[in-house]
Amino acid sequence: MSKISIIAAIDRNRAIGFENKLLFWLPNDLKRFKQLTTANTILMGRKTFESLPKGALPNRRNIVLSTNKDFLCPDAELFTSIDEALQSCKADEHIYIIGGEGIYQQTIGIADELCLTEIDAIAENADAYFPEIYPNIWHEKSRDSQPIDEKHPCSYAFVDYVRR
Repeated sequence: MSKISIIAAIDRNRAIGFENKLLFWLPNDLKRFKQLTTANTILMGRKTFESLPKGALPNRRNIVLSTNKDFLCPDAELFTSIDEALQSCKADEHIYIIGGEGIYQQTIGIADELCLTEIDAIAENADAYFPEIYPNIWHEKSRDSQPIDEKHPCSYAFVDYVRR
C-alpha cells in the first residue's frame, strides 16, 4: 500500500489560501516542501495545479484531479477521481497530497500522516481552509519551532502528525 501524506501550511484558523494563492511567503516552508516531495508523487486538484507558476513541479510525479477529463495539464497525469488516481500508484510510492481545500477534505480520512507548517498568525483574508485535526485521530509525532527572522515575518513550526 502506498504511503499517503498530506502537506500544507496553515494559519491559526487553519486557513490555507486566498484567491488560489498562498497566505504567507515562508522560504523555509517552501524548502521543506521541496525536500519532502522531490522524487515522490504529488496529488493536487485542478486549481492547485493552475496556481503553480511554472506548471508541473519538476522531479516529481504530478497527478491532477479534475472532473473535466479534457483539462490540459502538461507534464502531469489527469484523473477524474481520487480512487482512480490512487489505483494508478505503485505500492512503494509515497504520495503527497498538496491541496486544495476539497482535496484535503476528501483525503484526510485515508492519509497516514500530516506534514504541516503551523503558522503563528492569522491571515488577513482567507477563502480556503484545512480540515479539523482531531486529537483522537492524529498524534503529534514531532514539532520544530522556528522564530521570526529577516526572511520570515511570523513564527511557525513544522509539525508532523501520524494517525493513531
